[in-house]
Amino acid sequence: MKIAINVPIIDKEEISVVTSVLKNGILTSAGKDGGSHVQAFEKSASTFIKSKYVIAVNSGTAALQAALYALDVKKGDEILIPSFTFVATANAIVSTGAKPVFVDILKENYTIDPDDLEKKITKKARAIVPVHLYGNICNVERLSEISKKYHLPIIEDSAQSLGSTYKGKHAGTFFEMGCWSMYPAKVMTSGEGGFIATDDKKLREKLLMIRNHGMVNGYDTRILGLNLRLPEINAAIATVQMKKLPIFLKSRKKNADLLTKLLSDLNIVIPHQRKNEHVNWYLYTIATKKRNNLLKKLNQQGIGAVSYYPTPVHKTPFYNLNIKLPVTDWAAAHVLSLPIHPKVTQKEIEFIGKTMHELL
Repeated sequence: MKIAINVPIIDKEEISVVTSVLKNGILTSAGKDGGSHVQAFEKSASTFIKSKYVIAVNSGTAALQAALYALDVKKGDEILIPSFTFVATANAIVSTGAKPVFVDILKENYTIDPDDLEKKITKKARAIVPVHLYGNICNVERLSEISKKYHLPIIEDSAQSLGSTYKGKHAGTFFEMGCWSMYPAKVMTSGEGGFIATDDKKLREKLLMIRNHGMVNGYDTRILGLNLRLPEINAAIATVQMKKLPIFLKSRKKNADLLTKLLSDLNIVIPHQRKNEHVNWYLYTIATKKRNNLLKKLNQQGIGAVSYYPTPVHKTPFYNLNIKLPVTDWAAAHVLSLPIHPKVTQKEIEFIGKTMHELL
């Protein structure tokens, strides 16, 4: 038995639309509004997350870069982010010339700690980029207070949280901009891809230029931009996947509920939802002192458990910062994610539960 942590769910419909795009021969568009499939995807994503505007780009990292460009982030600016995240969050900031300032996380759901965040705000602070990690939503009330108090815009890194909601509002739509990834391991995929959401028309217009070399009508570059366009093939796949997303999320919740029931009597920290929160169950993350040994033995049994993230960004060789983030360090040494994606069967969830009991 081999149970992967996450797999793309692709079938005949996705294959059919890819073939259709290839036969049509229009693989991309340098037009301001993008190709027909890009526009169709943007409309479907906008409807799903209830945002006025969605701008498709070619990766989640590109989404973060474009959002930072849209805020005119520059060299010398400080952007506050958690260190307990995928490195793309920090790399996107460094690529603009700005400096990531690493903030600790909350033990309850692995998202940015508002108290530590506020302590680290200086005159150089330009924006905050909280991460809705594992599908868990940050403390948006406190972040909103801090944002208003210090006049700092917020870009939500929602790469892992598509479908997560708090008080009925989607992650990524609480502040100025939200950024998502459509990497193959995410809750839905376009192969490679990402998108940005905003309710601000001026930001939308700026983002459309940024993803297309700063152009509006071709060869009329007005601001700094790059080729961040989403190809038509990827957009076509994403449009199909968006239609299936509610089914994917329902399946993930079903598996998560069953696994919670099976693991509830073990001496481990199991994930939970806060009041008014509905997570997308992108990753089912537990915490245990026996993480490393458990991870090894689960993998030996064919269970694709993974630790996200054993090395916080600030400790990677490129950043290598000697700073104190105690909860981040605790999480890096204790967390473990278990497979619950839609292709995991009830029998496999029961096998995971049984194996966990045997090992612990």
